[in-house]
Amino acid sequence: MWTVSDDALVAGLATGDRDAASAFVQRFQRRVFGLARTIVADDRAAEDIAQEAFVRAWKHAAAYDPRRGSVAGWLLTITRNLAIDAVRVRRPVAYDPAALLGLDAPSGDRDPADLAALSEDTARLRAALARLPAEQARAIVLAGLLGHTAREVGEIEDIPLGTAKTRIRTALIRLRAVLVSEGQAE
Repeated sequence: MWTVSDDALVAGLATGDRDAASAFVQRFQRRVFGLARTIVADDRAAEDIAQEAFVRAWKHAAAYDPRRGSVAGWLLTITRNLAIDAVRVRRPVAYDPAALLGLDAPSGDRDPADLAALSEDTARLRAALARLPAEQARAIVLAGLLGHTAREVGEIEDIPLGTAKTRIRTALIRLRAVLVSEGQAE
């Protein structure tokens, strides 16, 4: 079976030939999984997408037309479409910056003076965040407090990477300006 052309494998797949199906999967599994993994960035999801791509190829093998493209191109297009659909299904979760600030509650074993200073700093930070546009506040909380990368902020907020970087940078500049001006006023 290994010397058979891709077109012959698809024809065998269309007729239900088990050997052709096995050879088809073995021939393309690495490329299909690799493409899915590149798009969804998750091994388990990529495995599911690869499996579904082979199932769809099997179901639609009779409709394959070699004049429209290669077998690899046809199969990878199926994989790409499934992976993009999987990414679209994962919707980002919107975070409220004020609620996220409450996640880092101080532990009870700190000195009361430290707790008072921490409370004052938290209040100043909340006030400064409240002055920012909501999208910048979310970006800076996600990146600065929760430790997400700019790419992850972009995925969570469903915005381009460049926009996420701009929001983080602009928020940092504005926060610094607000906090420095408050510090000088004291």
